[in-house]
Amino acid sequence: MFIAGNWKLNCNIVQGSKLASTILKNIEGKNLNCKIAIFPPFTCLSSISDVLKDSVISLGGQDCSIHTNGAFTGDISASMLVDVGCKYVILGHSERRMGYKESNALIKTKANVAQNMGIVPIVCVGETAKERNLGKEKSVVKTQLLNSIPNNSKGSYIIAYEPVWAIGSGITPNIDEIKEMFVNIKYILKSSGNNDDIKILYGGSVNINNSLEILSCDEVNGALIGGTSLNADEFSSICLDVK
Repeated sequence: MFIAGNWKLNCNIVQGSKLASTILKNIEGKNLNCKIAIFPPFTCLSSISDVLKDSVISLGGQDCSIHTNGAFTGDISASMLVDVGCKYVILGHSERRMGYKESNALIKTKANVAQNMGIVPIVCVGETAKERNLGKEKSVVKTQLLNSIPNNSKGSYIIAYEPVWAIGSGITPNIDEIKEMFVNIKYILKSSGNNDDIKILYGGSVNINNSLEILSCDEVNGALIGGTSLNADEFSSICLDVK
């Protein structure tokens, strides 16, 4: 089981270091049945890397460039993420697909670059409310999957299914809907020659009240948590409650 906390555009260095330290304190000496990673904003990565040193919590970036170096003002390369201790990077989050018009091809290129640098890409997929209402959710996710995952289908990467309509809305699919989509995703991955052991996370309004039910679904391999990951006590509780 893998629990990831996406902090998005939140926390300065002092706040981020305190949040990471509190999460560490909460889980210290406790029995954990999951891997944990947190994804602070870029400005916090170096400081939080020091906080997490030699701990059970891994560090990740929220995005990376398609470029490794050069005249690309504002970009953060995968090698820079490696340099500050990142093991993971979130790619293709719906906020970037929609807000920054990131295409499947661009996300795939980023995933390839990250994978080549030894960082595990977490590739996000998910449909909008309109697409689900039209019954297109499976075809939309299939297109995103087949055109966003890295070329090395046998390599290490993670899929995060995040229905756009659930992110930050407080609304989540029911367990049957989650199970149906996860079975669909696993079928698509397997039929396209990918490893059987690719982890698939659920994301979208995961909180302390619904995490147990979501994570109890056999097909679900973990969660990508947004807003709740900014609450150290609730995020820690979700991690500690994993069976």
